[in-house]
Amino acid sequence: MLFDGGFTFTNFVADAFTIFMFILWFWLLIVATGDLFRRHDVSGFAKVLWVIAFILFSYIGVFAYFLTQGRGMAERNKAQANEAREELRHIVGFSAADEIVKLDQLKAAGSITADEYGRLRAKLVQ
Repeated sequence: MLFDGGFTFTNFVADAFTIFMFILWFWLLIVATGDLFRRHDVSGFAKVLWVIAFILFSYIGVFAYFLTQGRGMAERNKAQANEAREELRHIVGFSAADEIVKLDQLKAAGSITADEYGRLRAKLVQ
């Protein structure tokens, strides 16, 4: 018999923690790999080295990528979100001018405060 320790709460917690850590690593691996292959500023050779680090060093490779490339990841994600927003605005026919007119109407009606108006208008103008 291979397993003769029985089912204990300690075994359950250890197994649950192990599964959680694997899922966490897999998710981080997908995020890091997705970012790595979307980049245009990294050569193919560097990408291969990162993938080898991900495979050989598992957690350490993924954490090293996040530590060294984290700021760039955030900037690339923000740029991608802005690009998607602009594309959606173009497809839907969104106009910043139309939205500002709506904000003016809300402010005149007293539905929003001057601070809210300023904050929302600044978001639209970006």
